[in-house]
Amino acid sequence: MSAVSYLESIVVGALQGVSELFPVSSLGHSVLLPALVGGSWGRDLSIGKDSPYLAVLVAMHVATAIALILFFRRDWVRIVTGLWTSIRRREVRTADQRLAWLLVLATIPVGIAGLLLESLLRDVLGKPVPSAIFLALNGGVLYAAEKFSRKPKTAVSREEETIDFSAEDTMVMRAVTVDEATDVRLSKLSVKEAVLIGSAQILALLPGISRSGITMVAGLRRGLDHEDAARFAWLLATPVILAAGALKMPTLFTPENKPSLGPALVGSVVAFVASYISVRFLTKYFETRTLTPFAIYCAVAGIGSLIFFAVSGAA
Repeated sequence: MSAVSYLESIVVGALQGVSELFPVSSLGHSVLLPALVGGSWGRDLSIGKDSPYLAVLVAMHVATAIALILFFRRDWVRIVTGLWTSIRRREVRTADQRLAWLLVLATIPVGIAGLLLESLLRDVLGKPVPSAIFLALNGGVLYAAEKFSRKPKTAVSREEETIDFSAEDTMVMRAVTVDEATDVRLSKLSVKEAVLIGSAQILALLPGISRSGITMVAGLRRGLDHEDAARFAWLLATPVILAAGALKMPTLFTPENKPSLGPALVGSVVAFVASYISVRFLTKYFETRTLTPFAIYCAVAGIGSLIFFAVSGAA
């Protein structure tokens, strides 16, 4: 297989950084882009076993996870500290401790499914036509979630909500940040609700189904509002993306992938920047807006790709 070029890695890095966090499926776009462009792109950017392109995508996913960790660094410090104190003291009393365990439990199903099914699904379905079909279905799911999800629990009571920090070790009065208030609300999810939301990530193993999108849909169905659903989706995605990337990262350093190391580094930097900008934008966007524009985009892009493949015979 041909090595990934610098131009290809820059374009794919930008696409990965945006589409991983926007609810539009990074894997689906990573499959469709080379098929739509064709030529050397179609040859170089082919997803398959031992593919240099796949190794480069792994590096870009790790860059996205690092961007999420940096953006939510204060939250992760509190969550990891909460997990540590919970284990050390054998208690689950504070909001941070409870949220930490909810995240741990909610990532177990997708972790197991990823180990068992990811390679199989990628090899069987990681092709242009299935990716286009699933991308269109992703749009339908996002649209249906907006039309039929129940009213968010937090929609009415945010302004008058009282945050109880009585379980904290210190009773000194302090300012409560917006992020802390959000995490307190998320910590009130039941274990069953958190695991169900986390399990939705399993569907993102299908190319064209968005990890963040399907997790947000599950959150909306459990009564979260858009802002909280998006935040929980990104917190859930971070350890999953990082773990999957770390597990597959060694494939990038095999002798046959050596020519792609430079492009992988450049593309990862681009993916990191694009991911950081994307999460900054989306945290503001979902304060007041919905999934509907992304639903329309996915439906149009998926159906449009299918028409293109049918007319051109490219796939």
